[in-house]
Amino acid sequence: MKKHIVNLHLFKSRPKMMAFTVFVMLMPWQLQAQDIFKGYENLFTVPESYVVKHTSKAPVIDGDISDSEWQQAKWTTDFVDIEGSLKPKPPLQTNIKMLWDDSCLYVAARMYDPQVWAKLKNHDDALFRENDFEVFIDPTNTTHGYYEIEVNALNTIFDLFLPKPYRNQGNSVSGWDAHGLRTAVKIQGTLNDPVDVDKGWTVEMAIPFKAVNPGFRAVNPRPGTIWRINFLRVEYDTQVKNGQYEKLKDSAGYDRPEHNWAWSSQGLINMHYPERFGYLLFSDHQTDDVVFEMPYAELKKRYLWLIYYKQKEWQRQNHSYAQSLKELGLESGYNILKKFNNLQLEATKHQFIALITDEENKITYTINQDGFVEPLTTNH
Repeated sequence: MKKHIVNLHLFKSRPKMMAFTVFVMLMPWQLQAQDIFKGYENLFTVPESYVVKHTSKAPVIDGDISDSEWQQAKWTTDFVDIEGSLKPKPPLQTNIKMLWDDSCLYVAARMYDPQVWAKLKNHDDALFRENDFEVFIDPTNTTHGYYEIEVNALNTIFDLFLPKPYRNQGNSVSGWDAHGLRTAVKIQGTLNDPVDVDKGWTVEMAIPFKAVNPGFRAVNPRPGTIWRINFLRVEYDTQVKNGQYEKLKDSAGYDRPEHNWAWSSQGLINMHYPERFGYLLFSDHQTDDVVFEMPYAELKKRYLWLIYYKQKEWQRQNHSYAQSLKELGLESGYNILKKFNNLQLEATKHQFIALITDEENKITYTINQDGFVEPLTTNH
């Protein structure tokens, strides 16, 4: 849409008929499609993407990310505030890079920090209550059955499984452990020493595919497989008291809210919107000739998520779900990449299912009141 806006500005000094012609060309579905997302723009920014290369030699998991294996992987762009452009850029830089082989996904993270500290030492301690680094993985891209792994500068691990997001009355399973997970941390400075100035800390992870594989049969990713993934850095404001780091308090005596810096912005202060995770494309190419392109199916799902968000808002206001697309301000069909897609909504007071079907290939995707997305094939 931005390209069209620029073109209209270029035509300002030309005859009015030419400007009018361009306007008419944009009228039918382009403008209509843009208008329906109004008010939800922060939830429909394009997520980040990363093409992860296959490696024949796994990196040594020791916290040192300078070894040769990591040189073949690219760093991501700097982390941003979890809300994206709604908030200023973080003052401290964070980046990650990834590799994979036939058994594991490897993650390297670097976090610049002049004062590196950590206190929690027990497995499954609530690490998010102090500075930490977090990984979120949704291998099936359904927003249900996803995984969270947290680590602090002491290399303490908090790992949990989410059958479904908290917003859908899901409960985390902290008793789940990432079997075979290997992690290491290296401090560029001195841990828990407020006297000196540190450079930061680095993390290495080897996440076995079998540990984040829902179901009874392990299915490792292949070249072309796409996962949803995101990373978060939690950072608290601190002060030094009696030679120890303490989190700053607000006027009521509570900890000040933490800073949340993500690789791919969520659009709101909530990591448990898996549909907002970034895209991870597995590649077996050793060169940089593979570029991620947004799958057509993901463009279709945007309309389902719009229905979901609108339905949740409608329910908050009316204590029931809308019974028709018209009530939500939506039409029964939209063009996506020049292909017409039909939208349907079936709803009761307490439940709904929305469907989007491509008229050409007859592939249907659905979403329900729990935000569960799955593909269906209609038989015609």
